[in-house]
Amino acid sequence: QVQLLESGGGLAQPGGSLTLFCQASGTVPGASVMGWYRQAPGRQREMVATVTSGGISDYANSVEGRFTISRNNAKNTVTLQMNSLQFEDTGVYFCRCRRRITPTTDYWGQGIQVTVSS
Repeated sequence: QVQLLESGGGLAQPGGSLTLFCQASGTVPGASVMGWYRQAPGRQREMVATVTSGGISDYANSVEGRFTISRNNAKNTVTLQMNSLQFEDTGVYFCRCRRRITPTTDYWGQGIQVTVSS
């Protein structure tokens, strides 16, 4: 079993920055993809950024060039550096750890609020 604990959310002004941290406890399954998803009020949850255990990252078009995801396999952490924040980045951000090959696993954190407001 893996538990994911997010931290670092809060309030930022447009153009500002925030860093989100996710700490995984337990044994992270090999070949897991870790990432960040977000859900804005009234909208479906969407992928923000993911990173494989080998360091290959993927980003939503809306955050490309502004957000950077990084992962430390030894410490079981994944970090999301968010720069040039926009109002549209407001939402609850969730950390996810997913293994898509057998045996598949899928773990989510509780979520953390990010609010971009002037």
